[in-house]
Amino acid sequence: MKETYSRTKTVWQRMNEEERKATMAYGEDYKEFLDIARTERLAVTEIVKQAEAAGFIPLYDCKELKAGDKVYWNQKGKSVVMAVIGEKPVHDGIKIVGSHLDTPRLDLKGNPVRESDGIVYFRTHYYGGIKKYQWTCVPLALIGVIYTKSGKKVEINIGMKDEDPIFYISDLLIHMAQDQMKKTLAQGITGEQLQAICATHSEENMQAKEVLLKFFKDTYDIEEEDFATAELELVPAMKSRDVGFDRSLIASYGQDDRVCSYANLRAILEAKPGMYTQAALLTDKEEIGSYGNTGMESSYFVKVIMKMLALQGHTSLLDFYEAMENSEMLSADVNSCLDPMFPEVTEKDNSSLLGHGIALTKYTGSRGKSGSNDANAEFMNKVRNIFNKAGVAWQIGELGKVDQGGGGTIAFMMANWGCEVVDCGTSMLSMHSPYDLLSKADAYQTFLAYKAFFESE
Repeated sequence: MKETYSRTKTVWQRMNEEERKATMAYGEDYKEFLDIARTERLAVTEIVKQAEAAGFIPLYDCKELKAGDKVYWNQKGKSVVMAVIGEKPVHDGIKIVGSHLDTPRLDLKGNPVRESDGIVYFRTHYYGGIKKYQWTCVPLALIGVIYTKSGKKVEINIGMKDEDPIFYISDLLIHMAQDQMKKTLAQGITGEQLQAICATHSEENMQAKEVLLKFFKDTYDIEEEDFATAELELVPAMKSRDVGFDRSLIASYGQDDRVCSYANLRAILEAKPGMYTQAALLTDKEEIGSYGNTGMESSYFVKVIMKMLALQGHTSLLDFYEAMENSEMLSADVNSCLDPMFPEVTEKDNSSLLGHGIALTKYTGSRGKSGSNDANAEFMNKVRNIFNKAGVAWQIGELGKVDQGGGGTIAFMMANWGCEVVDCGTSMLSMHSPYDLLSKADAYQTFLAYKAFFESE
């Protein structure tokens, strides 16, 4: 692509026919990934499957590391680090692209099953930032794991197949909603009202809840107490679909941040090995602050880097910090873009535009750049030049007006270790809804951007 930066021409207007075909083909592969990777656990399973098929081996099995080696680290089935070792030592720096696999959803509570007036519900606790009213009246799938008293791991995946039942959160009919309609959007549906209908069938001498628990026991050997051990998520059951007569957009659940995660995966698989080690970081818990032992606030990424360093003869904590100071990272997370239906929340000239390429975001945070990494001019210039040289369509983008928007990524955590970091990801509409929307052109340019960054010197 000759014209890599433009605020007036979309990527579609700048592409040739070959690039258009590649964009559409990428979109089909991406939709398939979205429909498989409905949860962070399923995403990790698919990523490890593709990694091993491409010759990646577990880092914890390695006795040495040399140029060209492909390794991965599976962190408790929820986060993955993939690396291709460069010609220079790991200590000399790493090209890192960091994305996250978790996305907003509804988690089942530890004691989820309740019955009220003949209807059996799953109690939930929402995960991440959502508009609660958006999660009513949409088909939901139940996915996750649960352990029986005997220690057997049971995997649950109900609702994604056409023949499966789904689960459903009801809303008040408009004819009786006069009082509800007077409330704010935030108050119209409460967190405790996000309870999904899962059964109504009763039998003689058995209430509906008892029938459901009997079904769990007979089908999965699961008792009510076992739900205390479970990680079960209710996620939208709608599959990924093209949007528009021109099929230029994709609507799907979970595109924040699986659009960047898929691009990250594809980039590390397809990038040519380079002078520097390339690392695709696909982490968990970003939506709730990156806490927990699978999030970036934990020590697992430090351990992965120190393990690679140790296999090349660098064993001190100082070696880790020096390696990080020599490293560069794209914080691969989505951004909002200008929505013509809601123009009042954005400042048009500094907002991302749909279909104009991957968005470079110098700073995130909110109101006075609070909580922001704020990349320096030198690194912004280097990334810009990488994209221009590789023919990647890019743009700049802020998350809303100065006093309106705000958000955070894992960028500041990596910067704390000395990395050069800038936020760089796909722009989208309806972020954090049950059915996000983005441009195929932007998704494909995201992949090209990460691949070019991995291959840069």
